[in-house]
Amino acid sequence: MFNEQVQRISIAAWIVANGTLVMEFMGTLAFAFSGLLEAARKKFDVVGMAVVAALTAFGGGTLRDILLDRRPFFWVQNEFYIWGILILSLALLIFVSRTRMELTERVMQWPDAIGLGIFAASGTHLALVANMPPIIAVIMGVITSIFGGVARDVAVNQIPRAFSDHQPYAVIAFAGGWVVVILDLLNFADWLTVLVAAAAMIVVRLLAIIYGWRVPAWRA
Repeated sequence: MFNEQVQRISIAAWIVANGTLVMEFMGTLAFAFSGLLEAARKKFDVVGMAVVAALTAFGGGTLRDILLDRRPFFWVQNEFYIWGILILSLALLIFVSRTRMELTERVMQWPDAIGLGIFAASGTHLALVANMPPIIAVIMGVITSIFGGVARDVAVNQIPRAFSDHQPYAVIAFAGGWVVVILDLLNFADWLTVLVAAAAMIVVRLLAIIYGWRVPAWRA
């Protein structure tokens, strides 16, 4: 009994110590899932689905790492990202074929919202850790959160939704990045900073999807 309690405490301590890494892994899987759903909607084969999932999951974080000169890239340093995407690809194929789930654009937006919040928060946080000025850190968060979706949409031959659907997306990432900056100035724990900011962005993005919020479009 005592050993089990010690083991549980050790696991909890590891999660707290590596909270940012855990959340980034969750965000990676969420973005990969959105890429898989979009590839499945376009009737790609399993190879195409895996490629689109990888572009969606790794695109933003890889560009962030390049701009911040971080080596190795986050997915190279942690190979379980690759295994997670491969397992998710096979699981989705089996699930969709057996349940005949209707793959609508709205279904894809839900995991995309989770990836947006987590990647915008973690990207901003990592830039602050690298001693970037706040405005640069926030922009890094925006890049991290939207570039994967842009790569996904380009891969499936459509105009990136982040630029064309008029729903708040990059705007949410930009505003949420400043939440990370403020919480960092208040000396919140790293994992708590990322968690709170990510949760706020996810909620706002989901509300925008549910209620159809729009940002002003250019009118000639």
